[in-house]
Amino acid sequence: MLRYRTFAEPDYDALQALDLAAQRQADPAFDTLPAREREGRLGTSLPALKFYERSEHSFAAQDEAGQMQGLILAQHVWQGDRPIVLVRAVILAPDAPEGTAEGLLRAAVKSAYDSAVYEVHFPLTPSLEAAARREEAHLTGGYAVCHLGTRAMSAPGERLGSGGQASGHNDGHDE
Repeated sequence: MLRYRTFAEPDYDALQALDLAAQRQADPAFDTLPAREREGRLGTSLPALKFYERSEHSFAAQDEAGQMQGLILAQHVWQGDRPIVLVRAVILAPDAPEGTAEGLLRAAVKSAYDSAVYEVHFPLTPSLEAAARREEAHLTGGYAVCHLGTRAMSAPGERLGSGGQASGHNDGHDE
């Protein structure tokens, strides 16, 4: 049985180890990537964890043995006319029990509702598909991320555009 809870500074090392293990599982060549790319893929830097700890919408999943099995990083965002909770990432241990992602999303949805925020936006990843169905989420697309600069060459995900060049962008210089 998993316990879904907020996290604090004593959890940071375990959460960083969880993130690293998840990155290595997602990309077996992770350790061979340039340092800047490895850092860019990790979402558990000390400043990030301190920020998300205060967000009121981020949670860790911990098993009975005290091992971290998952993490959801989410924050409250003002959209100009209404607030939303925006999920940045759901990070799962390589051997996380089935249902971990759903439990993490459920915790974020409940915290949003409890704080009178009625929209939770999240990337529809394979690990969140069942949770999205349970929450009766509306699919309005998936997230696309524009990585600027050299990180665009090694960033994760399917690259959109033609000829290996990001559509509509150059190297930052006017032509």
